[in-house]
Amino acid sequence: MSDTISIVGLGAMGTALANALIEAGKVTTVWNRTPSRADTLVARGARRAETAQEAIGTSDVIVLCLTDYTAVEAALRDAGPVLAGKTIVNLTNGRPDEVRAIASRLGGYGTLYLDGGIMATPPMIGTPHAFILYSGSADAFEGAKEQLAAFGQNHYLGEDPVLAAVNDLALLSAMYGLFGGYLHATALAGSVGVTATQFLPLVEPWLAAMMTALPDYAERIDSGDHARDVRSNLAMQSVAITNIVAASRSQGIDPAFMEPMERLAQKRLAAGFANDEVSGIIEAMRAK
Repeated sequence: MSDTISIVGLGAMGTALANALIEAGKVTTVWNRTPSRADTLVARGARRAETAQEAIGTSDVIVLCLTDYTAVEAALRDAGPVLAGKTIVNLTNGRPDEVRAIASRLGGYGTLYLDGGIMATPPMIGTPHAFILYSGSADAFEGAKEQLAAFGQNHYLGEDPVLAAVNDLALLSAMYGLFGGYLHATALAGSVGVTATQFLPLVEPWLAAMMTALPDYAERIDSGDHARDVRSNLAMQSVAITNIVAASRSQGIDPAFMEPMERLAQKRLAAGFANDEVSGIIEAMRAK
């Protein structure tokens, strides 16, 4: 595979990706709908493309890093004649249905397609702390992985193009759940005058300790057995969850973050699983 690579989309993340490629010595072409976004990169040695079609036609590997799939469609709209034989690496955050549609469309042009999920913030790109999920064409990944390594750690998940998008969204769900829980907890503690700084020494080690339960939960989830060696059953846990919701209301804190957990716990209790581990709530999530 040639070292030529294009970045289409120069927001904060796209710019970070382009900078990492330049640092790695790759021949890098850049394009953005607002041309001035490329000025600093061009000054560092990148080539400026005047159109998205030119950026795609110039390189063997094209990385799309755009706001959404509407922007992806717009960037690819006139590129049909130059897509054959190219590798498109789409790092735009999207839904599984969007990924399948774009993968199918590009396959019709004879394009190798990789979807990706960036598990990093822009300042992390190019460091060992960044990792990026990829799925789709195995040939595309093998051909481009040396270039893509400039961004961070590569994690190829398989040929189904939706694997990266679903795992990306799942990891973000875990992150937002953690952040949301922390923010709700801090608001609740704050309702009695505890500052966030004062609360931090309590909540930080508590969350770290609770993370050690995840391997056990993973085993229970994969086996479907949530009743084995239960340490703290759902009946007891559900009382605490309901008390959190009620206390939030009485303290003037919006309980919206915890209400879905309460609903799912009650659903699981009603199905007769009061003596199971709280990990069993995942079965209530899965039930239609």
